[in-house]
Amino acid sequence: MTAVTTTSSPWAVDASTSFTNQNLAETTAKSNASIDMNGFLTLLTTQMQHQDPFQPMDNNQMVAQMAQMSSLASQAESTSLLTKIADSVSGSRLSDAAGWIGKSMLVESNIATPDRTGAYAGEIALGEAASSVSIDLVNANGDVVQTFDLGAQPAGNIPFFWDGRDEAGNVIGGEALQVKVRGASSSAVATWASIAAVQSPASGGNAQLITPLGNFSPEDALRLG
Repeated sequence: MTAVTTTSSPWAVDASTSFTNQNLAETTAKSNASIDMNGFLTLLTTQMQHQDPFQPMDNNQMVAQMAQMSSLASQAESTSLLTKIADSVSGSRLSDAAGWIGKSMLVESNIATPDRTGAYAGEIALGEAASSVSIDLVNANGDVVQTFDLGAQPAGNIPFFWDGRDEAGNVIGGEALQVKVRGASSSAVATWASIAAVQSPASGGNAQLITPLGNFSPEDALRLG
């Protein structure tokens, strides 16, 4: 017959010990990955209460730690404030853009469309001076509908405008025309487009301005007229 030996624990577990162990387990389970200002002050106060009187805390080090925590707290408040401002601006962006309906915006595009009066307008940007600059407005068939002979031009922005009529006053425009620049080695083209409506995406993104050239965000506008 095998004798069974029972070893009893020298520690007595009563209600008080059980409660202490539970608090210890809960404290251990908490993460120390981050600490706020209140937790830092509590930790600092506890450290000062239990410091060695013969080797007290370095005042400079303590002040440096407090300054660092204060800086972190200020950064957190700034981030929260900027987030609120961004949300507010995002919410009002649609109402601000709605005020643009009926106006025109200058956008980077080599396609010109007529406004409500049938006129075409835009500008070219020359990177350097040119001795003989011309602008052609070309239709979908490749035919030149209108030509601007601008001659010698310095570097910079050069506007152009056409009322959409021939010399007899007859309307010969009315469609989208391509802008082609001749006589300039490098140029950028921008045209004016009428804003017909404002669209708000269901995803909550930025408002889109609907024009005959397509949809643009308000940030795409070089100028508003």
